[in-house]
Amino acid sequence: MTDITTAFFNAIRANELEEVTQMVTANPELVNIKDSRGSTPLILATYYNYLDVAKVLLANNASIEDKDASGNTALMGVCFKGFDAIAEFLIAEGANVNAVNLSGATALIYAATFNRQSIIKMLLSKNADKTVKDQRGNSALDHAKMQGLDDLVALLS
Repeated sequence: MTDITTAFFNAIRANELEEVTQMVTANPELVNIKDSRGSTPLILATYYNYLDVAKVLLANNASIEDKDASGNTALMGVCFKGFDAIAEFLIAEGANVNAVNLSGATALIYAATFNRQSIIKMLLSKNADKTVKDQRGNSALDHAKMQGLDDLVALLS
């Protein structure tokens, strides 16, 4: 990575909103660059729960559907982490609730696997596909059942 790319990703990790804003304004190509792990600035910002940084990135044409090296989108990451506000924001901005990663998982499967009930409700309200199965053949409902999460089983049935 170049020095400016490294500095940009470091500014995101440090939640330096003004620095991120200045850098992306001066160098618009940074908004969709990938780091050595395949993460985009948006994926990184949402992974750290930095909603304001995510808003700046999307306002500057970040791709909401870019994927990391594992095929995860920003929405998938926040469903794994349980960041409701960012999940709501990404969904409102048009994130694909049915994107599939390299292991066949979706945002809904992650939300069920990690017991994120409020995110599951958001995803279902936007027509998340409950029938998708990961590479192991398990749907979101299957993941909820395997963990004995009765509230989620009821939501996903």
